[in-house]
Amino acid sequence: MSNGFRALWTERYGEGVPVPSVTPDAVTKSLMAHRTVRAFLKTPLPEGALEAAIAAAQSASSSCNMQAWSVVAIEDQARKDRLAELAGDQAHIRQAPLLLMWLIDLGRLKRLGATEGVSLEGVDYFDTFMAATVDVAMAAQNAAASFEAAGLGIVYLGAMRNHAEQVATELDLPPLTTVAFGLSVGIPDPEKPAHIRPRLVPSVVLHRERYDASEEQQGIANYDAVYAAFQKAEGLPEKRWTDATLRRFATPKALHGREHLREALEKHGFRLR
Repeated sequence: MSNGFRALWTERYGEGVPVPSVTPDAVTKSLMAHRTVRAFLKTPLPEGALEAAIAAAQSASSSCNMQAWSVVAIEDQARKDRLAELAGDQAHIRQAPLLLMWLIDLGRLKRLGATEGVSLEGVDYFDTFMAATVDVAMAAQNAAASFEAAGLGIVYLGAMRNHAEQVATELDLPPLTTVAFGLSVGIPDPEKPAHIRPRLVPSVVLHRERYDASEEQQGIANYDAVYAAFQKAEGLPEKRWTDATLRRFATPKALHGREHLREALEKHGFRLR
């Protein structure tokens, strides 16, 4: 086992979590080195990096091969500024040279059905929406891995759903097409380095043969300590993951507009039966 893999493991889980006896491959090490980047240089992406990442995205698995997603690549500063305002005015959205808006796109299927004279009633069911959501998430993660392997940094932007209707208007989205999330991409600013954020230990999320929550409470308690130490090291408020997570879902208001997402989807043609 390489010392590099052991170091990544310790950064991801903290001290004292058993490291598996495995010879790590380059893909696993690249994925484990992921960190959320929120400070970018204004330098444009290398030529072809976007196209390579989209090819990686299209190489992801797809439910029934329906490929029910699309992506809008945005480099125009004025449009990035408007979308940043809709997503909580996050500075890195304005700063990054590339903004990708990942879309759940059932509209393409409906248009195909109309062309072929098929009604496609199944598109209106919740499972189809869920399958399309899974599709776009897997595609985006492949793209993110491609960008990071090329030395670029990324940050996911769930806040693009805060005002889904306004985002749809900005992007001129047709019916049955809606934003899932955004992704800012660029060269990380070396003056403001990002660090690996710790995660719940494997014993909390990995179950064998049957679901077993017997180690959950202790695992979360240990993680709270690691998370609080990470926050302090980053110059952020020293708080437990438990407190941050429970506060995030304590009231509908904490969803920052996303509590109205179902109504926004219905206005845009989604039935979700």
